[in-house]
Amino acid sequence: MKRGRILAVVLALLGVQLSWLIAPAYACGCGAMVPYPSQRIAVSSEQSVLRWDGRQEQIVMRLTVGGDADRAAWIMPVPHRATVRLGDPALFDQLAAAMAPVHRTRHHFWPQNGDWPFDNRHDGVGAAAPPAAGGVGVVGRQRLGPFDVARLTATDPAALDTWLHEHGFTFPARLRTALQPYVDRHWEYVAVRLAPKASRTPLYGALDPLHLTFASDRAVYPMRLSRLARTPQSLGLYVLAAHRMATRTTIGGAQPEVVFAGRIGKPGGALGRLASGTPYLTALTQQFPDPARISGDHELRRAGVDTRVRKVIYEDRLREVAGIPAWLITVGGGLAAALTAVTLVVVRRSRRPVTPPPPVHSPPSFPPSAPIG
Repeated sequence: MKRGRILAVVLALLGVQLSWLIAPAYACGCGAMVPYPSQRIAVSSEQSVLRWDGRQEQIVMRLTVGGDADRAAWIMPVPHRATVRLGDPALFDQLAAAMAPVHRTRHHFWPQNGDWPFDNRHDGVGAAAPPAAGGVGVVGRQRLGPFDVARLTATDPAALDTWLHEHGFTFPARLRTALQPYVDRHWEYVAVRLAPKASRTPLYGALDPLHLTFASDRAVYPMRLSRLARTPQSLGLYVLAAHRMATRTTIGGAQPEVVFAGRIGKPGGALGRLASGTPYLTALTQQFPDPARISGDHELRRAGVDTRVRKVIYEDRLREVAGIPAWLITVGGGLAAALTAVTLVVVRRSRRPVTPPPPVHSPPSFPPSAPIG
């Protein structure tokens, strides 16, 4: 009976874990993403570059997805009218190279684990448009690679929800409520359907980047819709500006971590074109264990100082002199010096002249006494 209860608990736990694995990804850092019914899709990686010069903002997004879905959609709210085009995938390779860790050698004097005589080489361990009737206006619609992109305005979230469903953009019912704050602030929307040209081809791997451009007097990265997510979310954001940037608040997530900050010089190619006039790169990561707590969009501001941040990977090496461990030379030399000193003391003592002892004088002899009688 007891075994049966334990088995039931184990099966229940496995069932919960399985449901997490196959649940559709309802959101990502770029907005709400939903596959078609009976299909699943997971965003395994999202990279976004935000470039802001004080007047205009550009966002370049690239998603890496997996699953069996051949159709999916997401929506990105923007504060002003946006233009959309395909981005250059080389941008992300250049960013990775620009913020690559610095490798430095760090020497230590005394032997550590892995150094002779404490090496473990034999222990088996390897190295390690204005709104139309009905409250929705279509500013434009275009096909960009695998994307069907619609740029929209709306004065009513219910009307926007209806338009999206009628035109093949399937989103969860909760999206209507989530969009209300954007409708109240008169934001516009970029709705995207991921639809490969070849039918029934699953969406898999790194998708082509999308490049959005819009006017903005503040640097903002839309995140509010990510509260629709059913699983923990993570954000990776590159920010190009005139100075180092920081988020104003955590918006319900963990404290953002700066993994890189610094000027990137004068790169060529896609990064050079995007970074022109905004040469300071700040790379941020942030975790959202409970997406329902996401309270708004990320607003970025200039940090207090342009302190540089760059990961340094140290390679620890034992200090050597001519291939011989310095500690061994030092210890050996010390022992040799001590032995030499002792030897010199002994030798000097052996050569020191010995003072002979004073002569021994015998007592004086007395004359023989005359016989008595």
